Amino acid sequence: MARGDLTDDQWTLIEPHLPIAAVGPIPDLRKHFNAVMWRFRTGSPWRDLPGEFGPWQSAYDRFRIWATQGVFQHLMEAMIAETAARGQVDLGLVSVDSATARAHHHAAGMALDPVQLEVLEKAVEEEKGLQQRGIPPKTAARMIRPGPSGGSAADGTGPG
Repeated sequence: MARGDLTDDQWTLIEPHLPIAAVGPIPDLRKHFNAVMWRFRTGSPWRDLPGEFGPWQSAYDRFRIWATQGVFQHLMEAMIAETAARGQVDLGLVSVDSATARAHHHAAGMALDPVQLEVLEKAVEEEKGLQQRGIPPKTAARMIRPGPSGGSAADGTGPG
């Protein structure tokens, strides 16, 4: 067993959730699963898969089949359910990287009046147009500022 390979206990939990082939069990199922784990743990290309996992094409093909069949999603849900049933859920391990997870402004509770949103979007477009014509951002900011009526100085609908 290589470093990072599944232990016998881990394999006992995972194996029942992996599909069998149309002709019966796949003889190298555990080896293929360990190969997929190795590939994603290291970030290496499939072609760099160590020989102990067998041909890289076989591991890649098995991964592709599992991915398209939703096996990994099912496996994750099954493992979460199993740990919850055992009372071993540890939400301290849950992490979200805010640099890549973005939510719509409504998800944060920010709801804009449709008229106000339209005015803001129009102001942004006007500012982009001014910047494209070479007008500096500070000058553009003075020219396009929302007034109390919701308009801007540039479009003549606000105080100017």
